[in-house]
Parts: sequence; C-alpha cells; structure tokens
Amino acid sequence: MGKIKMTTPLVEMDGDEMTRILWSMIKEELLLPFIDLKTEYYDLGLQNRDKTDDKVTVEASEATKKYGVAVKCATITPNASRVSEYNLKQMWKSPNGTIRALLDGTVFRAPILVKGIEPYVRTWKKPITLARHAYGDVYKASEMQIPGPGKVELVYTAEDGNKSSVLVHEFQGAGIVQGMHNLDASIESFARSCFQFALDTKQDVWFAAKDTISKQYDHHFKDIFEEIYQKEYQEAFEKAKITYFYTLIDDAVARVVKSEGGFIWACKNYDGDVMSDLVATAFGSLAMMTSVLVSPHGYYEYEAAHGTVQRHYYKHLKGEKTSTNSMATIFAWSGALRKRGELDGLSELVRFADLLEKASVQTIESGRMTKDLALITTLSEVTVLDSEDFIKAVRSELEKMLA
Repeated sequence: MGKIKMTTPLVEMDGDEMTRILWSMIKEELLLPFIDLKTEYYDLGLQNRDKTDDKVTVEASEATKKYGVAVKCATITPNASRVSEYNLKQMWKSPNGTIRALLDGTVFRAPILVKGIEPYVRTWKKPITLARHAYGDVYKASEMQIPGPGKVELVYTAEDGNKSSVLVHEFQGAGIVQGMHNLDASIESFARSCFQFALDTKQDVWFAAKDTISKQYDHHFKDIFEEIYQKEYQEAFEKAKITYFYTLIDDAVARVVKSEGGFIWACKNYDGDVMSDLVATAFGSLAMMTSVLVSPHGYYEYEAAHGTVQRHYYKHLKGEKTSTNSMATIFAWSGALRKRGELDGLSELVRFADLLEKASVQTIESGRMTKDLALITTLSEVTVLDSEDFIKAVRSELEKMLA
C-alpha cells in the first residue's frame, strides 16, 4: 500500500521526558510507515526552550497561525526544583499558557471511552466534555512578595492620564499578593466557542463560576455568556432542543457527580485545569483524555491532557521497562491528522485517523493494555504490555484494518 499523501504540514511541537519517548515511538510505528508525514518541527523540550529564551514557543504558535493545525507533546512547566535539575536560566512560564494566550480560544477535553474501563462515578453513561477558557486569570497573573506592613492597591491609569484605584489590602506584616486579568474579547470568544461546539455536537452547556464571591470578575464572565447566548444562540439552541444554564462552581460539581454525562461543562481557566483532571481520572485515567484548543480564528492545537510522566522517564533512563499509557498522545496525533485532512479535503487522511483511533481502542478492548488500565479494568483476561509493545500491538490492529 502506498503512503497517504499530505499537502499542508502540521505544526509539530515536541516535548519532554517520557512523553517525548512515546512521541518518537508513535511516529516510527504508527505514522511514518503509513503516511508521507509533513510537519514543521519545533522542539519545545525544556532544554531547547531555555537555549532559545523560550522564543521557540512563540515561533511554534506563530507557525500554528500560518498552517492552522498543530499537534503538541506534553511539556514541563518548571518549578524551583526543575530550574536546579536542568540548570535553567530562569523559571520559564508554562508553554501551554504562552500558546493559549497567542492563539486564544477554548480547550475542549473529553474522555476516551473504552469497554472494560468503567467510570468511577456509577451514574456516568456518556462522556463529559470539559471546555476550559484558555486565556488569562492566574496563568497571566503578576505576583509580589510583601516584606512587611504597608498598603497594596490596584491602580488603573487611562490613556488620558486619569487614574482610579481600589485597595487590595492594608498589610500589618509580611504576605503575598497577586493581580490577574482577563479580556472581554477573549471571554466572548470563549462563550461563542462553547455555544458553537454545543450546536455542532448537540450537547447542553453548563457554565460554572463563583459570582457570589467574585462579584465583579466572575460576574462579568456570567454576564457576557448570558448576553451572547440570548442575542446569538438562544433560538438555535431551542431549535436543536439543547439548553444552556449558569450555576455556581460548587453546585456544578455536585450536579456533575449525580449526572449521567453527555454535556459540555464550561469553566474558567484554573477551574477547567482542575476539573478536567477530575473528570479524566473519574472516567479511568488522565492518559485517556483528548484535548484540543479551538481558536475562533480557525486554529486547532491537539495535545495530550496529561503531563510528561516524570517517574517513568527516570525508570527509562535507568534502562528499565515502563508501561506508560500512550492513548492520549496517539489521539492528539489522530485528531490533528483528521483536522488536517478535513481542511485539505484529504479523505484518506481522515479515514486513517479514524482507523488509528479504532485500532487503539480495539487493542485495549481485546485485553492488551498498559499497567495503569490493567489495574482498573473489568475485563477478566488481561495482558499487561510495556510502553513499546502496546504501541506495536496498536500497529498490528491498524495494519489489519488497512489491509
């Protein structure tokens, strides 16, 4: 069989640690034998980000704007220990935060459902799609250590020089302060992305924040969502027989746990970060969660919703076998290839992406899986595979389907 042709490159963002190892395996076993793969490659590994003063992350984002579709490996957001471990120049910001700020839009995350991996929440029958706002809040915050007594204020200086201020706190001793922001344009994009995705997938939308406490910041999100819904989407929602409602984040958590799933849960940036991990884990595993950044400007960035699997990487460096789940990373590639195929009118590429996902799911449902899933599966006959052998097992299934 000849290799499937591509006409436009994907933006490929390589990453860190064990997911970087899986990235290479997936390309070698599941992509390059079948596709004439065209990518514009950017190394977002921590060492190269440090070497380029993190300019490579910005360059990868700009390339995504140019080509429209990107696929990203998991990356390290360094803390103090990582700065020491990698001898970094500074504690670089989250590359995901940088990319999301430049592309705007919304991160949609949904579980990969597989027979034999049952949700921990017994009422969940359908996937819950977590829609996470991808700009601002704590991810773009400014912070300051307060050394002692004094006054902290938020000051706004208008272009004409007029100033207004609000007291944050009158410190009697040492402390800490943080200032964060968001933009009306970004919140509006977030709302429209959620409502359009709901119409496309015929799902209800829940938006949750905490306007009872954050009476201006969170309430502003709530007001923008409601205004856009009423003006632009209410009629279409009623016609599609789907609903939108707002509720407090704590109420949403309680309702989600009692629900059967099958809806879009829209959250602000940090809430979405936390709740997507909760949903992923409750459906079985963080490694069984798809993630795509959808920008209102027509850009798509696919990635795994989990981290770099540091513990397995250290075992790998010692020459030990690991059993690392690569499903989310495989689905990042399949999602990006499908979107590239859709945009370029390449039906063969779309079909390949569909079959790659089907082969991956079928491998697990046949009882061949990595250790994390073997510990929670309801299947009676299970073969635990190491990282490489699982990917090879998926290739075997894929070859059968393509034959």
